[in-house]
Amino acid sequence: MNILFFLTPKSEVAYVYDTDTLRQVLEKMENHRYSAIPVIARKDGSYIGTLTEGDLLWYIKDQDDLSLRDAEEILMTEVPRMRDNEPVEVDVNMEDLLNKAMNQNFVPVVDDRKHFIGLITRKDLIQYLCKKLVKAQLEAGGMSIG
Repeated sequence: MNILFFLTPKSEVAYVYDTDTLRQVLEKMENHRYSAIPVIARKDGSYIGTLTEGDLLWYIKDQDDLSLRDAEEILMTEVPRMRDNEPVEVDVNMEDLLNKAMNQNFVPVVDDRKHFIGLITRKDLIQYLCKKLVKAQLEAGGMSIG
């Protein structure tokens, strides 16, 4: 199956650049209500990793008297990332995609040059699998609850 069917394209995804400041990241994550956000290289659009609320929280906790004004001077690359969402390439098989999605809320998708082209959410995959299950059960003679 072509995984591009599930792709939310880059143009519809909130992400941050490696050149953004801590304040810009905080504001973008707050505005979109994201708990994690992809980090993209401004220079070439390649996927760098994933920044989470936890990464930001622990960084801010370790700073002395950090204000929002100070956060305008801190590049997001100074914030250590605990764990990045692992990306997949567009030709990944469904089994590998599902394995990644079991451990990540979203799976970044990159092209053959490692440029970020969008993401696939775990929610979209679950919805697809549920529809397939319902269809298979209906074709097999009905569904039962319980």
